Amino acid sequence: MPPVAAPSRAKKRSLAVRARRPAAKTARATLTLSSKNYSSWSLRGWLMARFAGLDFAEVMVSPDDADVRKELLLLAPSIRVPCLSHEGATVWNTLAIGQYLHEVMPEARLLPEDRVARAHCRSVSGEMNSGFANLRASLPMNLKAHYPKHRVWGGAKPDIERITEIWTDCLATYGGPFLFGKRRGMADAMFAPVVTRFLTYDVPLDATCRRYAATIMSMPEMIEWVAAAKAEPDDIAELEMDF
Repeated sequence: MPPVAAPSRAKKRSLAVRARRPAAKTARATLTLSSKNYSSWSLRGWLMARFAGLDFAEVMVSPDDADVRKELLLLAPSIRVPCLSHEGATVWNTLAIGQYLHEVMPEARLLPEDRVARAHCRSVSGEMNSGFANLRASLPMNLKAHYPKHRVWGGAKPDIERITEIWTDCLATYGGPFLFGKRRGMADAMFAPVVTRFLTYDVPLDATCRRYAATIMSMPEMIEWVAAAKAEPDDIAELEMDF
């Protein structure tokens, strides 16, 4: 067998450069989402993952999927999108996603460090997760639309009043600009879709709540999400207001 030729200097340099290059980065997690225009739950989970600094790939499920459509129309018994898959764990409730991310990435501080503030954050986030059914039904999330001077159905008014009460109390207690201080966290992700609803349906807000809404909408993550939502081709007639 003839001797194997030694690599040339040029080839040695090429191999050395290749060895120094970092391996292609692949996401360690996936986040299943539905419509970016209509799905408030998808927005919440996505914001939490982004706030945490998680490296994840988006897996989009078509709004034409029967189960997803039921969830968007509030006809499903439980909400299973978004769904986070990460290192063997599967988490599909937005509040559970936030708690999970807080456990695995505590340095992101999705929840406040102070025990009392942390309990407060869990309480208002849980209230948003399980309540405000009238608001959800009468003011569906729709980032493409704007209904100026929309007349809010009476059943939704107590929900709006309670939400603005939560915002006002948190902002006064922790100093803003986010609900629990200078750092955005789980509570802000939970209430971000409500901000979009208030803007879509022209819900009157006082100066404090208007400033908070502007703070949320100016976040780079929200700007990115809204742009993607407006680029979606799908329209769901049942979620479009007709006047």
